[in-house]
Amino acid sequence: MATTTRTLDLPGATVTYDVREPAHDGGHAPLLVVGNPMAADGFDQLVPALDDRLVVTYDPRGTGRSRPVAADAQLTVDRHGEDLHAVARAVGPGPFDVFGSSGGAAAALAWAAGHPGEVRRLVAHEPPLTALLADRDVAVRAQADIVDTYRRAGFGPAMAKFLRLVFATEPLTEDFLDQPDPDPAEFGLPTEDDGRRDDLLLGTSLAVMPVWEPPLESLRAATRAGGLQVLPAVGAGSPPGEMAYRGAVALAEALDVPVVVFPGDHGGFARHEWAPDNDPAAFATRLREVLAC
Repeated sequence: MATTTRTLDLPGATVTYDVREPAHDGGHAPLLVVGNPMAADGFDQLVPALDDRLVVTYDPRGTGRSRPVAADAQLTVDRHGEDLHAVARAVGPGPFDVFGSSGGAAAALAWAAGHPGEVRRLVAHEPPLTALLADRDVAVRAQADIVDTYRRAGFGPAMAKFLRLVFATEPLTEDFLDQPDPDPAEFGLPTEDDGRRDDLLLGTSLAVMPVWEPPLESLRAATRAGGLQVLPAVGAGSPPGEMAYRGAVALAEALDVPVVVFPGDHGGFARHEWAPDNDPAAFATRLREVLAC
């Protein structure tokens, strides 16, 4: 695939994105692959297997090659959705198919709702939709505590709390909030504060994502109009009780659509030392199947 890297000047940021042209176009809709706060290189094992269509990846503002952002920039879900809209307009023509992972799925939902007709099929893979969960009140407080811990004590203590939260497999109760703080060393994390406060996940995403309300009525309207199909997705290797898994299930229930199952875990599109059983090629095959439905 021939790759062209481009930049786009947007309010408060310059966004970098990649356009990959297939050697042999199979006549498919262009595909935008997005994570958040993960940058485009997180999909390096997936995208080469999608070589029968134009594929666009990008670094969300504040991430990877799209740094820096203006000091007063609002890194909200809706802002990221508008960035996706701008990238799609710059690439053109649409409508686009979209694979959104985690926070990227949430941003894609905002884009699809705000700009009907631009998104055809949207695979929302394990989106962290706290607002749709039955235990949302506790989950919001747990995530706010992680942000406070990061601002007060730095990366290691905050990331340890984050990992404890995302790996929890039971609905959250008050007891979860009353636990002693986890030891960062048990997760292989630093215990000393290096003074940095530039981690977008711990410092920004967890401050805005939990309270974001998915635009369900707009998504339903776009679906009824026939221009959009939302496909909530989970990983076959993800524990069903984890928050991101439950977010996909809650989205499916809210939109009255089935849940699509992909191979692997939350990041099933990449094999690495923490997930050696993930199979990016199998993930790509499943993605092509789902987009052809």
